[in-house]
Amino acid sequence: MELLHKDLSEKIIKCYFKVYNTLGYGFLEKVYENALAIELRKMGLNVRCQQPIRVYYETELVGEYFADIIVNDLIILELKANSAIQEQHEYQLLNYLKATNIELGFLFNFGTEAEYKRKVFMNKYKKR
Repeated sequence: MELLHKDLSEKIIKCYFKVYNTLGYGFLEKVYENALAIELRKMGLNVRCQQPIRVYYETELVGEYFADIIVNDLIILELKANSAIQEQHEYQLLNYLKATNIELGFLFNFGTEAEYKRKVFMNKYKKR
């Protein structure tokens, strides 16, 4: 089975490693977000930072979160600068995918070691 958005994913991962290898560990997430946005734009990608994600309960708005980066309106990037990726970070990204029409997301951690996770939540499983 072909990976969802394979070519775009490879470009994004390449940009992540370039930023990680250039900046290393120890900066705030915002620094990594800004640097990653620069690298993604250099690749010719459409990048939107801090995009609102609205969460509804039935028909009522119950919360609003902000995706760190959305690429080409197809992939959500959630960035962390922690010692390691934690389970709650993965659930945060999955919830972003559930709340949008976007099906693919990456969790990138700029910790002491480069670490990322790929998450998929298909639209056919989303409650609308």
